[in-house]
Amino acid sequence: QVQLVESGGGLVQPGGSLRLSCAASRSISSIFRMGWYRQAPGKQRELVASITSGGNTYYIDYVKGRFTISRDNAKNTVVLQMNSLKPEDTAVYYCNADHPPLYNSWGQGTQVTVSS
Repeated sequence: QVQLVESGGGLVQPGGSLRLSCAASRSISSIFRMGWYRQAPGKQRELVASITSGGNTYYIDYVKGRFTISRDNAKNTVVLQMNSLKPEDTAVYYCNADHPPLYNSWGQGTQVTVSS
């Protein structure tokens, strides 16, 4: 297992930027996939972006061109850079570490609110 702690959420105006960080309790270099999910009120949790140990990335269509996911194995950190934020991006954002079949770990989440 790995413990994950998210930071960087907050209130931002439409068009603004936020940088979310996910700090892991141990090395992430061998973890198959690190991802960021989000859950808005009344909606299901959805995958926003992910990055594999090999560096392959995935983005949900809605955030392509606006969000960038990266992983720093030396710092055991995964970052989600979010630009051109929209009110529809408002949600609790969760970090995830997926290493099947051994474990699938979640952080506690960080609130992102996009509002004027």
